Amino acid sequence: MHYAIVAYDKPNSLARRMEIRPAHLAHLDTLGDRLVLAGPFLDEKGDMLGSFMVITADSQADAEATFGRDPFITGGLFDSITIKPWKLGINNTNK
Repeated sequence: MHYAIVAYDKPNSLARRMEIRPAHLAHLDTLGDRLVLAGPFLDEKGDMLGSFMVITADSQADAEATFGRDPFITGGLFDSITIKPWKLGINNTNK
């Protein structure tokens, strides 16, 4: 099953995000085929201020544990985090 995380950074934390980002990207690489998609939310200036990621996991607990190992989470970047089961309804990403 797919699970999505929607997470928003703590205020004024772009510098912290950029500091942690290489470790975050390395973590995503370790997920292999379990990683479905990932990308940042952007503000009006185009600066990153949150994250949306989808992974394949066996259960909610497995998804929470996997996301919980992400350096963005262990590094305290996020102000709010929601993890929910997610189903792809329409895929127009190739357009």
